[in-house]
Amino acid sequence: MLSAQNHQQIYNIIDAVSAKRIKQDVKTLTEFGTRNTFSDTVSNTRGIGAARRWIKNEFNAISSTCNSCLNVFYQKDFVKKEGNSRVPHDAWVVNVVAVQKGTKYPNRYIIMTGDIDSRASDTMDFTTDAPGANDNASGMAGTIEAARVLSQYQFESSIVYLGLSGEEQGLFGGAGFAAYAKANNWDIVGVFNNDMIGNIEGVDGVIDNRSFRIFSEPVPPTETEKQRKMRRFYGGEVDGVSRQLARYIYKTTKTYMPEMNPMMIYRLDRFGRGGHHRPFNDLGFAGIRIMEAHENYTQQHQDVRIENGITYGDTFEHVNFDYTKKLTSVNAINLASLANSAPAPTTVAIGGIVEAAAKLKWNPVDGAVGYKIYWRDTTSPTWDYSRPVGNVTEFTLDGIVIDNFYFGVASINENGFESPVVFPNAIIKK
Repeated sequence: MLSAQNHQQIYNIIDAVSAKRIKQDVKTLTEFGTRNTFSDTVSNTRGIGAARRWIKNEFNAISSTCNSCLNVFYQKDFVKKEGNSRVPHDAWVVNVVAVQKGTKYPNRYIIMTGDIDSRASDTMDFTTDAPGANDNASGMAGTIEAARVLSQYQFESSIVYLGLSGEEQGLFGGAGFAAYAKANNWDIVGVFNNDMIGNIEGVDGVIDNRSFRIFSEPVPPTETEKQRKMRRFYGGEVDGVSRQLARYIYKTTKTYMPEMNPMMIYRLDRFGRGGHHRPFNDLGFAGIRIMEAHENYTQQHQDVRIENGITYGDTFEHVNFDYTKKLTSVNAINLASLANSAPAPTTVAIGGIVEAAAKLKWNPVDGAVGYKIYWRDTTSPTWDYSRPVGNVTEFTLDGIVIDNFYFGVASINENGFESPVVFPNAIIKK
C-alpha cells in the first residue's frame, strides 16, 4: 500500500495540471505560423527557430521557480538532403531538453516527449502556414505543463521533459536523442511519446473525452536469438519491456484516474505509421505512445482551407483542453510513480515444470523493501492477480500450475511505489 503522504501526492499532481496553461501554450505554438523542421530559424516570431527558443525559455522559467532544478539545453544533429526523401535542404535538427535530476538514482531516466515540428499537406513545404495545434502542439504543451507541475517535487530518479524536432520528416529528433542517451550510458526506464493528445471528436463520428490509446511493441527488436528461442518454448510473445511499461501506465491510471479508459493497443504504432518512441525502441529502450482514441484525419497533415464544404487544417479551435489536461495528468502521475520507485529486478528466474506450483527467484534490488509477484491468464492483457511476498528474493506459489499463467515480479520501496513488472528471463531447472 502507498503511504498516505505519497498517495495524496499523486492526487495533488492531478489537481495541479492546468487546462488554462495548456491552452495558452498551444495558442502560442500555433502563432509561430509554421514549425516545419526546415522553416525559418532566424525570425523571432515565425518558424521552428522561434518555437524552440520559446520552449527553451519556458523550461528556463520553470527552472527559476524550483531553485534551478532543471538542466535546460539543446541537443542537435545535422541532417542532409542527400539520401532523405523528406528533407528539402541540409539543416540542424534541434531538440529542447530539460532534465530534472533524481536524488538517489540520477542515471535512471523517465522521459516525456512532445514534438515541436508541424507540417502542411506537402511535407517538403516549409513556408506555408502549418499551425499544428493538435499535431503536435498539444503534446509539446503537455510536456511543458508536466514540467511545471513535477518540478515542484523531488524524485529519486531523473525525469526528462523533451521537445523533439524532425518527426514529420523521418523521426530524426528521436533518433538523435536516443543515440545521445545511449552514448552517455543513460539507464532509461521508459519513454512516453505524446503525439496528438487533444482531439475528442473522431472522423468516425465518435466523441469521447475519456478514452486514450497506449501503443506498445510486443518485444524489443534488439532481442538475441537465444532470447527468441526461449520465448518460443516458455512464452512472452507480448511481454517485452515496452509492453510492461504500457501495463504500468494502465494500472496507475485505473488506480488514480478511474474515470479514464486507457486502451492498450498491441501494436508499435498506428497501422503503417510511426512516432517518436520508435527510435528509442530501435535501441532496445522501453517506449510507448500515448494519444487520443479517435483521430480526425481532416485535421492532420492538411493545408488550412475549405474544400467541398469541409474545413481542413490542424487549428486551435479543434483542441479540447480539458481532455489534453487529462492526458497530461496521465503522464505526470506515471512519471512521478516511476521516478519515486526503486529499480526493477534485472534477473527473474522461473521454474515449476510438472509441479502444482510456480517458483520464482530474482536478484535483490537496491532501495527495495519488498517484492510483489504478479500473474495473469496467458490471454489476459493485464496483470490480474498479485501477491506481496515481503523482502525475500525467492518464493513459491503453491497450487498454481505454471502452464496456465504468465508471471512477473516487481520491486516495492519504503514509500510503497512499485517498479514495472519484470517478465522471467531465466529458468530454474531441477
